[in-house]
Amino acid sequence: MTMNLGNAKLGSQQTTATSSLLGQLRANRDGRRSGIYSICSANRFVLEAGVEQARRDASILLIESTSNQVNQFGGYTGQTPAQFAEYVREIAASMNFPFDRIVLGGDHLGPHVWRAGSAPAAMQKACQLVRDCVLAGYTKIHLDASMHLQGDPGDPRRALDDAIVSERAADLCRAAEQAYQELPEGSPEPIYVIGTEVPIPGGELADSLAPEVTLSEDVARTLESAREAFRKRGLLRAWERVVGIVVQPGVEFGDSTVVPFDALKARALAGFILSNWHGVYEAHSTDYQSPEALAQLVENHFAILKVGPWLTYAFREAVFALAELEVETLAGRPGVKLSRLRETLDAAMSAHPAYWKGYTRQDRPDWRAALVQSYSDRVRYYWPQPDVASALALLIFNLREHPAPAARVASFFPEAQGATSPAPPEALIRGRILRVMDIYADACGLRANLG
Repeated sequence: MTMNLGNAKLGSQQTTATSSLLGQLRANRDGRRSGIYSICSANRFVLEAGVEQARRDASILLIESTSNQVNQFGGYTGQTPAQFAEYVREIAASMNFPFDRIVLGGDHLGPHVWRAGSAPAAMQKACQLVRDCVLAGYTKIHLDASMHLQGDPGDPRRALDDAIVSERAADLCRAAEQAYQELPEGSPEPIYVIGTEVPIPGGELADSLAPEVTLSEDVARTLESAREAFRKRGLLRAWERVVGIVVQPGVEFGDSTVVPFDALKARALAGFILSNWHGVYEAHSTDYQSPEALAQLVENHFAILKVGPWLTYAFREAVFALAELEVETLAGRPGVKLSRLRETLDAAMSAHPAYWKGYTRQDRPDWRAALVQSYSDRVRYYWPQPDVASALALLIFNLREHPAPAARVASFFPEAQGATSPAPPEALIRGRILRVMDIYADACGLRANLG
């Protein structure tokens, strides 16, 4: 099988964030503690925390948008790929961080969002999405055509035939390659990830059993099928830039449970990739794994770790703590209008249940509380809504204008214990998110850059 990370050439000889990423993947295959975590979130506080981590640790930053977050019709964030790229650029500029140290990627790029439509129509939209991402400067592209579309043969509850998945992934790649030809000379060439981890983009339904670890023979079949589909379309040069494959290492999380990584069960996968291929694995749904488990994933050549809900869960924790602090310290104060953030969020979720109704068990007496505090963090879909965003802005304004005593802040944010003056609310939010990012940075060897 082909693909050598050393042969994954870029359009320019200069060092870019994408070339640095490739170097980290090569180092992983060489046995070093080297990997990258991928932020799968459009939340501004999460992205700002990511910039802070990368600046502090002198590392690159990988940010990916999913097909339902960002697409040519806006997605649930209301942003197209070009708008998302500009959004990230603006955040980087506001924090004096070089944008050329950021790798933009697209996660689960394919027909998932349009799967209810006919296969030709869904694939046409998916190809346009991939094209728009490349033109917007995304360089890491996850080609995912694993879902059944209207009219596809076979049982829709079972995996789609490998040949169909590979043919469609190759069609998506062709759209990306054609878009790349329109970019300025010297632009970094796209690098690709193929495969899927089985759970649908957006999360599992409530709690789930431990998923089966992908078999080595299934990895071999996927790689062979994909390479043949690329070959038939004259895309063997692009195939050389397929740097990763998504497989299931046996990790998952539900509303209230986390399935931990078991390195023994994934040993065969680790051995296979060193002996039979020259790329690395990409692990999805790594949220809430222990520091030891994340480090073991990287050691077993899961060199790309996706994380999203854990980051927005930490964001939600911090915001809820601030909302309680606001009520405790500002309720009844003349001239202060409380944000009522919790009430506003609850109203938004009740008025727009589509983002949680199909993923949440409502047969539990505590299901409403569990919904808000779920590991799946369905709350993350509601922060961009205007009423919720306004309530959050008012909460932050109130606590900036009327700072709580440092001792009261520390009771809600133990990490702030000992501070002589209270940190701004924005810093408290980012700090809570950074606690999670530090776990990933350590597992990927990024903090080692500090010496």
